[in-house]
Amino acid sequence: MKKYIYLIGFISVSLYMISCSDEVKRKPGSIYMPDMAYSRAYESYADHSNLDEKGIYYNNRPVKGTIARGEELPFSLTKDAPGDTVNYYASRQVKCPIDSFSASDLAEAERLYLVNCGICHGNKLDGNGPIYKGGEGPYPAKPATLVGDVKYESMPEGQMFYSVTYGKNLMGSYASQLSRKQRWAVIKYIKSKQVKTIATAVAVK
Repeated sequence: MKKYIYLIGFISVSLYMISCSDEVKRKPGSIYMPDMAYSRAYESYADHSNLDEKGIYYNNRPVKGTIARGEELPFSLTKDAPGDTVNYYASRQVKCPIDSFSASDLAEAERLYLVNCGICHGNKLDGNGPIYKGGEGPYPAKPATLVGDVKYESMPEGQMFYSVTYGKNLMGSYASQLSRKQRWAVIKYIKSKQVKTIATAVAVK
């Protein structure tokens, strides 16, 4: 009987000593799903230069065909290379993805136009903004007449969007100043003014 008591006591003391050891076991046994146990997540600004050595493909770019969170109304046409106009003409087929605009939407679109476009194209869309000022302003070339010029009145909204997004001729890009939705809204505002002018001209005749 004493043998069993001594044996139990020895085993208990041994287990107590092992459990009180300062050495922490860092490597567990078999892991069923190692990708779940050891995350491959990286901080946005961490060093990604050695990922290929680990067999991880990561190039900091979103997956092709996906839309980033907060990004809306994707525009699939890219900017043409210098001397090329393929996408510029292809943009004629692109329609405004916003079905309808309320009165408040158009009021906001007018505000955006006046802030961003009026300085060149004029508050009346006649190409006579403060920068030109009837030829007396600091800019010698008259900006495009958006209302009253058949070239721009017949220009499809997709082609206008391309020009506002990437710039065209002497006009620069406004992609950094206006979101895609805002650019479409401004174009919708311009088209609404063109339609009213055309309707008035027809009524006069």
